[in-house]
Amino acid sequence: MIKHILNFKRPSGTSRGVLTSKETFFLVIEQEGKKGIGECNLFRGLSADDVPDYEAKLQWVEQHLHLGEKALLEELKTFPSIQFGVEQAFRSVAAPHWYELFPSNFTKGKDAIPINGLIWMGSPDFMKAQIKEKLAQGFRCIKMKIGAIDFEEEYRILKALRNEFSASDIEIRVDANGAFQATEALRYLERLATLQLHSIEQPIRAGQWEAMAELCEQTPLPIALDEELIGVFTREEKQRLLREIQPQYIILKPSLIGGYRGSEEWITLAETLGIGWWVTSALESNIGLNAIAQWTYTLHSSMPQGLGTGMLYTNNIPFPLYVENGHLGFNPCERVTFPFS
Repeated sequence: MIKHILNFKRPSGTSRGVLTSKETFFLVIEQEGKKGIGECNLFRGLSADDVPDYEAKLQWVEQHLHLGEKALLEELKTFPSIQFGVEQAFRSVAAPHWYELFPSNFTKGKDAIPINGLIWMGSPDFMKAQIKEKLAQGFRCIKMKIGAIDFEEEYRILKALRNEFSASDIEIRVDANGAFQATEALRYLERLATLQLHSIEQPIRAGQWEAMAELCEQTPLPIALDEELIGVFTREEKQRLLREIQPQYIILKPSLIGGYRGSEEWITLAETLGIGWWVTSALESNIGLNAIAQWTYTLHSSMPQGLGTGMLYTNNIPFPLYVENGHLGFNPCERVTFPFS
């Protein structure tokens, strides 16, 4: 187990506060002289497995790798980020190249994944500067975090963007991270809907199923569940949540919902109910981002995904991922060295 502190290039604001650094953990396994690696991306204050014995559980996994992937995943049901790290590590050590978990046209450099440009919370001038930067970089889908500064100021920023670019020119998504009170959320959504936004993520705090269901039924703006999915472990619980709330979309963050298997279960249940979805990273290093991106490509979704977090850190793990014209790509010609060797 290797602990790594990722340092942000600049403080990044959310409705939960400002982030300047973030810890993550790497699980390295070795079989027949080959090494594999997986990232266990603990997100403090958000992950369901943010518990005092987290590192002890990681050490237990290292001591019991001989049990095999299936048995470990069964043991780790309430540790979704470690589940995902285990999945990555076993797939990595079995791959011809440790970094090529899902060989495809993406890993061959022949295709790329459309992604949204992420706008962090901050002063109005800072947010406007980010928007100009993303548009100059060729993004055609912008995701803006809202809920930390005055709503009217955020609305003015969004309205100015929409006045300059039509909905056919720029897709705008917003993420409230549960910032609105349930009693006032519909009023905000009605205002935001006038701007022809694509959707809003988690308008109210997670865990209020009845209020969220009512909001999803009445909303003029499609709602995507994000934090609502965290800590829901069984297939029965997932199915009940989706049936009761009936959201328009769900957001899949593998590190927070049990890796590939957990995410695929959510997708299957959502599609059965006619609910849309897309995939988002959760501030992983390039190791985890690569693992998510390669898997996401195999899902063949044409929607912009939330995978643009690789450029956030000053000390990220070097990796041949790049962002160009609003797409995340992989450069197969660039040499990839196994980290921490």
